[in-house]
Amino acid sequence: MSNTSTLKHSVQAYNLSASSENKIHDDSVAKKFGFKGGLVPGVEIYAYMIYPMVQHFGEEWLNNGYAECRLLKPVYDGAKTDIIGDPLDNSLSLVVESLGERCATGIAKLAASSSERKSIDFQEVELPEFEKRPQASKTSLPIGKTLGTFKQIMSREDQSQYLQDVREPSKIFKKEGIIHPGWILRLANRALSMNVLLGPWIHVGSEIQNITAAHVGQTIAAHALVTNLYERKGHSFVEIDVSVIGEENSLLTQIKHTAIYKPRQVKEAA
Repeated sequence: MSNTSTLKHSVQAYNLSASSENKIHDDSVAKKFGFKGGLVPGVEIYAYMIYPMVQHFGEEWLNNGYAECRLLKPVYDGAKTDIIGDPLDNSLSLVVESLGERCATGIAKLAASSSERKSIDFQEVELPEFEKRPQASKTSLPIGKTLGTFKQIMSREDQSQYLQDVREPSKIFKKEGIIHPGWILRLANRALSMNVLLGPWIHVGSEIQNITAAHVGQTIAAHALVTNLYERKGHSFVEIDVSVIGEENSLLTQIKHTAIYKPRQVKEAA
């Protein structure tokens, strides 16, 4: 673990998803909803926060670390973005600032005791056909529903490109072949978007518990359960619990993922 001095990491933010299905990341669409441009995905804001966590806790955090990330204001493509980590007694407090705004906050810590490799009783659930996904709604996302399982493999080439895209300075991911936690959190987005058809939507926060680091070349599955639906300030929210599962049904990461699946601005524009 590092010393108790404040940690600072600065990046030039990059919008990986400008051409994605989620048009909240498209400049022209986002501007219609009152934003300055396309939003840098929340999962990438979390990815920027990883470097101070690894600086402070070391590699142990990748296998036994917990983090909370709350996304408050947009971060825009090309904007200088600062991540400040302040060590507390047993944790690291994190703030993300860009263009004079506090854009995200977080907390990271190690589990009270070392995690052991865990296997779970996992049964894959078939995804709907991509072109036939139902519209995201209270009907298609009822509380208690198990969503279809999204599976993916990250190659070394994919990992190298991703590390470049999220401006990751740590050498541990290439050296050890460990999949970056930002990419793991992206799987929670895919667990939602591969099951329902979404318009412009916004990831607003996550709680992440690392159990075993994932490695390049593994088949990774995101298995999700809808745990809550609610309305707040005109927005429609969904919460899902996501188990990220590796080979031999090993549990890699557990995620509580919160998103606005239908923003107020989209409703008002309809």
